[in-house]
Amino acid sequence: MRTQVAIVGAGPAGVLLSHLLAADGVESVVVETRSEEYVASRIRAGMLEQSTVDLLRATGLGERLDREGDRHRGIHLQWPGERHHVDFVDLVGRSVWVYGQTEVQKDLVTAAHARGQELVYEVTGTLHELETDRPSVTFTDAAGVPQRLEADVVVGCDGSFGPTRAAVPDGVRRTWERTYPYSWLGILADVAPSTDELIYAWHPDGFALHSMRSATVSRFYLQVPNETDVADWSDDRIWDALAARLGHGQDGWQLATGPITEKAVLPMRSFVQQPMRHGRLFLAGDAAHIVPPTGAKGLNLAVADVALLAPALVAMLKGDHALADAYSDTALRRVWRCTHFSWWMTTMLHAGDDPFDRELQLSQLRWVTSSEAGAAGLAENYAGLPIGF
Repeated sequence: MRTQVAIVGAGPAGVLLSHLLAADGVESVVVETRSEEYVASRIRAGMLEQSTVDLLRATGLGERLDREGDRHRGIHLQWPGERHHVDFVDLVGRSVWVYGQTEVQKDLVTAAHARGQELVYEVTGTLHELETDRPSVTFTDAAGVPQRLEADVVVGCDGSFGPTRAAVPDGVRRTWERTYPYSWLGILADVAPSTDELIYAWHPDGFALHSMRSATVSRFYLQVPNETDVADWSDDRIWDALAARLGHGQDGWQLATGPITEKAVLPMRSFVQQPMRHGRLFLAGDAAHIVPPTGAKGLNLAVADVALLAPALVAMLKGDHALADAYSDTALRRVWRCTHFSWWMTTMLHAGDDPFDRELQLSQLRWVTSSEAGAAGLAENYAGLPIGF
């Protein structure tokens, strides 16, 4: 097999990259270790920032998003006895949209099938000759047939557990990592949201987040200790904790409850690997960086990566290497900005045992919600910096 760009990973980053490349006449093949059904059903991010929405619209992928997505002007920040709205539109003129990663994936795959994009699922394989002009991916397909895919460039969009991250040699790559001393217990519930926009709640018992997926499905998160067993959290215990942390009854606000359809514990960590390029291998999305979900940056960072990478590869294949040579440094500026913002939101909102730290958190929340400058800084980062930042 021969193509111009071999893309490892058929999640949103990989399939969006293939879409952007195809728009400029560049051929690609996408290979994925999981099944198409598994990739399509993964429940991940649900908040799209302004730059992501603008890109999807500009590339013909925004029709269903505009029809079914839920535009939000901002978020609510809360602590016991107080709830404040931070209006992004008033502060920085930018919005965010609730539109699940599963829906983005559906739109991308539908467009891929419509243009005849080659997506190869359920493969096992390795990467070869990344420092030459003819890198390749060898794999066994779902039928058990060995294949060799030769390309001009290989792009790793295969997440934190894929092979491409490790393909950057030990002597070349540098990594930074932070594991947080708490996790999130996330649930999906068949109940209409009890809020118009997301509620981020600090509470002495731990952080809580009220999000949503649609007019009839709500998403909630609770701060829990690491190594929490989801079996220890009955439905009643979850609803009681959410009611306490989100302020059920405060100023007449009521938390609606309903059947819980999914429970999972999500670890919280930050990870950055650089460079995001080695020879003819480029990394994008979770293959190069991970952020805690508090700042809603994971999927949006992956979109920003491939938005930078696509024109760089198009130019490189025509003989102009300037953008490709700058890709890692350019992408990492945004990565570190978003990593800091995600850390800042996480450490501001998650309760610990130190009473000194708790008072600092409350002081910061009061400042953010009472200072236009403080609120604007949160709004600018949450709603999303321009792709080329």
